[in-house]
Amino acid sequence: MKNIVGVRFRKLGKVYFFNPKWLEVKKGDNVIVETSQGEEYGEVIIPNRKVDNEKIVTPLKNVLRLANDKDKAHFAECKKKEKEAFKICNEKIKEHNLEMTLTDVEYKFDNSKILFYFTADGRIDFRELVKDLAAIYKTRIELRQIGVRDEVKRIGGNGVCGRELCCCSFLSDFETVSIKMAKEQNISLNPSKISGNCGRLMCCLKYEQEVYEEKLKRLPSVGSIVKTPDGKGEVDGVEILKEKVKVKFKDGEGYFYKKYNASDIAILKSANKEVIDSEEQEHKKELDELEKLENEDKNNSEMKGGDINGI
Repeated sequence: MKNIVGVRFRKLGKVYFFNPKWLEVKKGDNVIVETSQGEEYGEVIIPNRKVDNEKIVTPLKNVLRLANDKDKAHFAECKKKEKEAFKICNEKIKEHNLEMTLTDVEYKFDNSKILFYFTADGRIDFRELVKDLAAIYKTRIELRQIGVRDEVKRIGGNGVCGRELCCCSFLSDFETVSIKMAKEQNISLNPSKISGNCGRLMCCLKYEQEVYEEKLKRLPSVGSIVKTPDGKGEVDGVEILKEKVKVKFKDGEGYFYKKYNASDIAILKSANKEVIDSEEQEHKKELDELEKLENEDKNNSEMKGGDINGI
């Protein structure tokens, strides 16, 4: 067991573990920590706590001290400079006619570097821009391209549910989301209804996915042949969360339907092909494009940045 504290460097950023040594800190305290990129100013999210060794990537960097008045004043000055740098960088982007959108600026606490975050449709040759900024600020300049999800997280907004976007309120990491999740949860496959403000699949599709996957293991798929208390029939629909199955029976020249609890039926023959409903077929081109964008985001995830690796 190791004594650790969890520190976050920016709003809704990742929480990293540090070795507090002899320091006792409280949640909300500001601290100066040692990172792979120099000293940084952060907020304690997890106070002193014992954690199993296997949950920690060693060696841990150290908490250097509690932030004093001088540190807090310097941090406030950095925030003020970020606003000025944002304005100047935007002017330089226009001068060089670069097709990029500046989204944020970050001053390193030890003044070793300034990071400029931007979005763009493709690769941008910003070498001349970097030279101009380096000449102005006389320090190391880094331009970092981020994805559309990160951009919306920084801008903020409300979702279709009427609440503040998850990525702007509590979600610190973006997890992989897929069209398959929407299918398994019986959600409308209309891209406009399953996409968020960023134009990608809504992150909330991931929240209940484990529950659906666990239940689907026990439930027959549509088209399966099942044995019920009323004889053999074909599965016509499944209410996953309620674990109820709608079964279709042959009745002369027609059919009749009846619902059963999943525990009251037995699967005789599983459906061996995926059912593609009319809505999925109607929006197939848009869904394929959405899936393509998701895969591109996943493959380019190493381009996303903004958090300091303090571990």
